Amino acid sequence: MKVLVAVKSVIDHNTKVEINNDCSKINLENSKLSINPFDEVALEEAINLKEKGFVNEIVALSCGNINSKDVLKTALAMGADRGILIESEFNLQPLSVAKAIKHIVDKELPKIVILGKLAIDDDSCQTGQILSSLLSWPQVNFVSNIKICVDDLIARRELDNGTDVISVKLPAVVIADLNLNKPRYITLQNLLKSKSKRIETINLKDICTDYLPRIELLKIEESKHERKKIFEKDVLALSEIIRSEIGVLEK
Repeated sequence: MKVLVAVKSVIDHNTKVEINNDCSKINLENSKLSINPFDEVALEEAINLKEKGFVNEIVALSCGNINSKDVLKTALAMGADRGILIESEFNLQPLSVAKAIKHIVDKELPKIVILGKLAIDDDSCQTGQILSSLLSWPQVNFVSNIKICVDDLIARRELDNGTDVISVKLPAVVIADLNLNKPRYITLQNLLKSKSKRIETINLKDICTDYLPRIELLKIEESKHERKKIFEKDVLALSEIIRSEIGVLEK
């Protein structure tokens, strides 16, 4: 069984984000880029399935500029067998990314496509759902556990009020949540092995003509965190302020 995993290059979550002077975009010049945490979980799950004997090949796919090749190198070092870079000079939106992934799915014919729930840079949470619709495949969202049973995929999903367990027929699109697993550290041995693995580069214009953005970003603003300091000697008085002004505590 072949698994395709989509990974995205994003600003590292430990890096402070800087907005340019006209508030039109994020300044990437001095920012550290890394694999999107949700996509890292998706890749780790594909590796786990391979170690259990359900999968024989993992293909990592990324859409973006040439910097996305570094993310694919990380994916190969983690355990992916080969990588595909769909190179684009444009800032792609979910629909364009889903169409590009569909082209690779039609070519590679994987049984499972695993994506992260969302990217931490735009929080769109749309690509997996759009891809499922384009492929006419079943999808499983916010997955926290996966089991393969012949031609069925059984998954546990995270809900606001608990979890549920569903079964879908393969092929399927799986959208991973952070609770699915804990990604492994890259070992020196795997890092050296990854240098011999192949990364294929495809130009977006050669596979997709409809890639222009449909949504215009007008402005980016940094969120303001205002903290209110309250000093009270009496605990009961403080609890009354918290209850009346913030509405956290009840009598």
